[in-house]
Amino acid sequence: MKILIASTALALTLATGAIAAGGLNTNPSAVTPGAYVVEPSHTRVQFAVSHIGFTQFFGDFTGAAGSLTLDPKTLAASKVDITLPVSSVSTTNKKLDEELKSADWLDAGAYPTIRFVSTKIVRTAPDKATITGDLTLHGVTKPVTLQAKFNGSGVNPLDKAYTVGFDATATFKRSEFGVKTYLPMIGDETSVRISAAFEKAK
Repeated sequence: MKILIASTALALTLATGAIAAGGLNTNPSAVTPGAYVVEPSHTRVQFAVSHIGFTQFFGDFTGAAGSLTLDPKTLAASKVDITLPVSSVSTTNKKLDEELKSADWLDAGAYPTIRFVSTKIVRTAPDKATITGDLTLHGVTKPVTLQAKFNGSGVNPLDKAYTVGFDATATFKRSEFGVKTYLPMIGDETSVRISAAFEKAK
């Protein structure tokens, strides 16, 4: 066990050193253009709604899949298409997770997938952009805008894949997608926070 822990610590130290030595490039114009695919293990989608006004209640979706076509010089020509399995919803409360998957809420049986397909990308700063697209949730498709920020690009020292990373936020009303259970006690406005990794397609 001690050998395993030591080996893991050494690997993390080397990886950190590689990034510090220049493995991560935070210059958006230096990104390699082309086709990318979602790296699901390090892509996280978190949502939050108000719980009776007392607290913000959080949950996650995992198992993201999809593609990114990236043109850093002509960002408007870029495109992203992401899907999430509704059955992956997790709140750390098993009973609540099952409730959210039920027909009363997200209805994973009838609508197993959440999907976002970009329709317009506008650069707002050297490392930021607004990404407007069609969000399909609970069988309803409506436009939603993401506020996105470029984190960096480079070869991941752990898996050796050329990777780009972004963070993004958005808000929308769940009632507009037909998810109205416990309104208004449980908040209508839903905030989403995304941290997404994409690997260069082979």
